[in-house]
Amino acid sequence: MGDAFEISDELGPEKVMYLHDPSTGLRAILVVDNVATGPAIGGTRMAPDVSLAECARLARAMTFKNAAAGLPHGGAKAVIFADPRLPTADKERLIRAYAYAIREITDYIPGPDMGTDEIAMAWVHDMIGRSVGLPRELGGIPLDEIGATGYGLAVAIETAQSHGGLPLDGARIAIQGFGAVGRHAARYLAQRGAVLVAASDSRGTLVQEDGLDVEALIDWKRRGHPLADFEGGEARDRDAIIDVDCDVWIPAARPDVIHEGNVDRLKAKVVAEGANIPATEAAERRLAERGVLVLPDFIVNAGGVICAAVEYAGGSQREALSRIEEKVRHNLDEVLTRAKAEGTLPRQAAVDMARERVCTAMRFRRPW
Repeated sequence: MGDAFEISDELGPEKVMYLHDPSTGLRAILVVDNVATGPAIGGTRMAPDVSLAECARLARAMTFKNAAAGLPHGGAKAVIFADPRLPTADKERLIRAYAYAIREITDYIPGPDMGTDEIAMAWVHDMIGRSVGLPRELGGIPLDEIGATGYGLAVAIETAQSHGGLPLDGARIAIQGFGAVGRHAARYLAQRGAVLVAASDSRGTLVQEDGLDVEALIDWKRRGHPLADFEGGEARDRDAIIDVDCDVWIPAARPDVIHEGNVDRLKAKVVAEGANIPATEAAERRLAERGVLVLPDFIVNAGGVICAAVEYAGGSQREALSRIEEKVRHNLDEVLTRAKAEGTLPRQAAVDMARERVCTAMRFRRPW
């Protein structure tokens, strides 16, 4: 499963837990990376194939994301090893068993992630009384319904215009992963005049050089159809999304989808990282060498966790959207300004900024 301590340093991880319940079949891992700024918020992912090392990397990304956004929360991540397409009763049984297993880890607040949603968080909340991304009926601000992360991505790409980006009006967008993040990013970008020329899901890629009907495509996907079966575009294989000629390429699915083996196939001017850790360090360096502006994941995809923090503090949906716009715009502007002044990659500038904030918070903690 890999080793979480491959990334261990002065920041963490603070806790690494294996969770197993033979009676329900639960197998899960939880990594609480750092809680210096407050109880950790991080998603609960359901997938059959996530390693411990990957979970730890995702937890660290949450530490940096929450610190960069100025939230009073640390970072964590959990993975339940299962197929997210399980029948509802089986999925509920695993989610509830997972919630019971983490009941005493009070410095971790679960949120939705790939394979889980607001209903799953309602089950968690029913078991232990803490989670974010809840249904409205339970006082939540449904992250997937309003598209908090996608909204933040649109704000980030708009902000990048003054840092070597490109005008959004008429910009050609390609999105890898048309789930909760990707489809809302498409919608918010279309509202700003961008044109969606390609999108992919786990079963294929859909391409239309003249632009896809975003609302119709979202409705098609919501009804459970593969993107590639949508009329009005050309169906290609799943990995063909990497080869699409576009202005902005948005990875919004799994980690490490861009790596040394395929990075030179990308034909974009801007890469806006909607997923967590979607590109390897070497791939990001190569993109920079080619003059591609990479907007770092934990800066530009922070909309979801900002919304979650507002929910946890009892705020409203309107307040959440306002905070997302304010924080994403300010933080990306600071990162890109710093990167230019210091001659570093945006990723390094973002990591330095977040690490400074976490280390400052750690100095205020008791040493026991």
